[in-house]
Amino acid sequence: MHAPAALRAERAAHPEPSARARRLRERAEYALLLLPYLAGTLLLVVLPGLLTLGLAFTYFNGVAPPEWFGLGNFKMFSIDPLERIALVNSLYFTVLAVPLRLLGALGLALLLRQPRRGVGLYRAAALLPTVVPDVAYALVWLWIVNPLFGPVNVLLRAAGLPAPAWLASASTAKLVFVFMSLFQIGEGFVVLLAGLHNVPADYYDAAVVDGAGPLGLFRHITLPLLSPWLILLTARDLILSLVYPFVPSILMTGGNPHYSTLFLPLMAFREAFASLRFGMGAAITLITFVTSLLLVLALLLWVRKWNWADDQ
Repeated sequence: MHAPAALRAERAAHPEPSARARRLRERAEYALLLLPYLAGTLLLVVLPGLLTLGLAFTYFNGVAPPEWFGLGNFKMFSIDPLERIALVNSLYFTVLAVPLRLLGALGLALLLRQPRRGVGLYRAAALLPTVVPDVAYALVWLWIVNPLFGPVNVLLRAAGLPAPAWLASASTAKLVFVFMSLFQIGEGFVVLLAGLHNVPADYYDAAVVDGAGPLGLFRHITLPLLSPWLILLTARDLILSLVYPFVPSILMTGGNPHYSTLFLPLMAFREAFASLRFGMGAAITLITFVTSLLLVLALLLWVRKWNWADDQ
């Protein structure tokens, strides 16, 4: 007889939280979980980015206080021939590496998507070069393309083919960096493999019944349904391609021969830490960021135009 009264008294003493209170508590819990990542992003990305933006408009040698320089660093960039060479080299690498990396990742995903004996080992082998540290990877390639005893030239001589000087020749040095990037496509391979597994098998079955061949399946089913992943990877590689050559260029060539491997990140490093012109280094970093932003925006505008044309 007294149980309902006691229960009512307990509920009155400890009322259940309202729906709004529960939502606020959940948001507070989510914010607490995200706090370490947000703090790390603020300290390691946002603050250095803001400092770089400010230094880009100053003259700063690391000793005296920064002096306002306005657009002086950018004017010097526009008239310095080495700066233009670095920009052209970076765009050259981007134009070659991004499409080839995308095609390589797509080809591997198509080749290894079906379960078969040993496919797990092949997938791990495709991912392995991506997880190798950049310094170790550059040193391995420095041995691979050695013109005297590197395995590439050893095989070319054994086949009776000419053995290029690779990193010692201005005509082939940049190509070595492109070849290096083609083996580090594990992340793109994994993303496209997941995208292929999300394509319903019923689509393929219906298309086969209608008489579609392998090329038709790829063109009308696989490629359209993979387009969001392909666009995402293209945008990512456009950003990555402008900073990727830094470690190989500083360890393998130092920007030589004849400045053929001088890229924007290496130029920024030289200006800031070799010439002690931190304002100029910050300006080159800002130019690199703006260039990558423009490339991504151009991609998005092209995609939007392409989708609009399809809708018509």
